[in-house]
Amino acid sequence: MKCKICRDRAVISLPQHNLALCEEHFLARHARIVLDTVKKFRMFGPDDRVAVAVSGGKDSLGLLQILVAEGVSAFGVFIDLGLGEFQAMVNRAVEGFAIRFNAEVVRYSLAEHHGRSLPELVAGRKGQMPCSFCGTLKRYLMNRVALENGATVLATGHNLNDETAVLLANALRWDTPYLARQNIVLASTHPKLLRKVKPLAFLTEKETGAYALLRGIGFVRESCPYSQGARSLWFKRVMAEMEAHSPGTKLRFYKQFLRFRAEHLAREAEAAMRECESCGFPTTNPVCAFCRIVGEGQRP
Repeated sequence: MKCKICRDRAVISLPQHNLALCEEHFLARHARIVLDTVKKFRMFGPDDRVAVAVSGGKDSLGLLQILVAEGVSAFGVFIDLGLGEFQAMVNRAVEGFAIRFNAEVVRYSLAEHHGRSLPELVAGRKGQMPCSFCGTLKRYLMNRVALENGATVLATGHNLNDETAVLLANALRWDTPYLARQNIVLASTHPKLLRKVKPLAFLTEKETGAYALLRGIGFVRESCPYSQGARSLWFKRVMAEMEAHSPGTKLRFYKQFLRFRAEHLAREAEAAMRECESCGFPTTNPVCAFCRIVGEGQRP
């Protein structure tokens, strides 16, 4: 297999683009797509300070490496939820990345700041697993920690596989409120809520994985032990099967959705926001979901 550009040995085949590339041209193309996506969707500019929500995986670490290498004012934020040995692997990967790539990374420990880890928070809550609260806690903390460290934008490592799995799930239910809220850029709706952007949305998991490996980024390959059985994994498998039969399906599906959304899915009016009585961050209730979960306000 030869590189389509230089005819050197190819390291990756991208059937959706009818393309095979050598290491040099693949790495350059990958970074260019990220930066072009940032520019096209006006995700951030030279005066912004970008926080990257880091999980220890290939996507977020690869994104942070690209931004740092390009001279963007960017730093990583990762939340230590206290998930045992899996958390220890994440911590080692993120710390090693920060040293190797000279990247600023801010760690926030749930247990150190709030007294209990995520498994401890849900202990005794019958029928509930840590993953039932994980998204709520991480969304709140990523935004808060990024904001408190001077960020003006919060970037996440959602790739094309992630986006199309969510899109398929919402489309099958024809869940128009969720479809309207899914976007590559989520505008800030409150001074204490950062704009959220997804620079990897047009890149597949295969591409982000290959980029991390070729760049020598040490990332956590294991999935969170609590993610087993998650519905999103089933939708990813369905999309993967369609992609195998018809390369380019994911990219077409997502790009056409973005066009359809812009033309036909007007964003619903935002609910009136107020400040949480416990932490002061935006919520639609007297006490936000984060404070209810961690016990800083009323219990849920």
